[in-house]
Amino acid sequence: MDKLHLDQHISHQFNEDLEHLRTKLLEMGGLVEDQLKDAIKAVETADGGLAEKVIETEDEVDRREMALDHESISLLARRQPAASDLRLVMMVTKATRDLERMGDEANKIAKMAIALNNEGGESARGYVELRHLARNVIRLVSIALDAFARFDVESAMKVVREDKNIDTEYRSAVREMITYMMEDPRAISRVMNIMWALRALERIGDHARNIAEQVIYLVHGTDVRHTSIGDIEKKLQEKLEAH
Repeated sequence: MDKLHLDQHISHQFNEDLEHLRTKLLEMGGLVEDQLKDAIKAVETADGGLAEKVIETEDEVDRREMALDHESISLLARRQPAASDLRLVMMVTKATRDLERMGDEANKIAKMAIALNNEGGESARGYVELRHLARNVIRLVSIALDAFARFDVESAMKVVREDKNIDTEYRSAVREMITYMMEDPRAISRVMNIMWALRALERIGDHARNIAEQVIYLVHGTDVRHTSIGDIEKKLQEKLEAH
């Protein structure tokens, strides 16, 4: 085989390796999305069985994280990718960690569901706030994963912008919970569980933003972590004008 054909063969195999890595990350993302949806449903319906299913799924999420880490390290060692290919492998490694932590937070929500179920009682206080925040966070996770699937910077920026709304909504919900506890001290234990679930959702929103920021880095090579939305938009505009 001459050098040209050998290079084409290596390039083709490398592209397949990268695509496999990308597909596995999206599959893990889908699993975590389902885990989160089930955890919220378990809280809303006081379904202990569904909550246990979420907790059991955590082992599979951890297994996938380890498998993706191993595959990424192996690919780096074998191929020594450069430029955008290297950024893709590094992004998969970082996004895998964010997804695993999302799974941890979903696990916490499931445990809150079990605690609420064990406490019994009919108080529905906090469920409206939880449901609303959960709906927005699940949507954010979905947009972040879709941004990665399509290398879509515009969608990634949407996640970055909307994460601030999640933070605002979380703080508002916490204020409501504190008011509920002051009005009815008997509800403190139940409302505290709702508050922990709200906190877990807020953290999941942060992890979705991390993935979105990594998409921006992947596409443009611009590190936008710990950067204000205005500065991110300015950096991206400068990139566009440079091209």
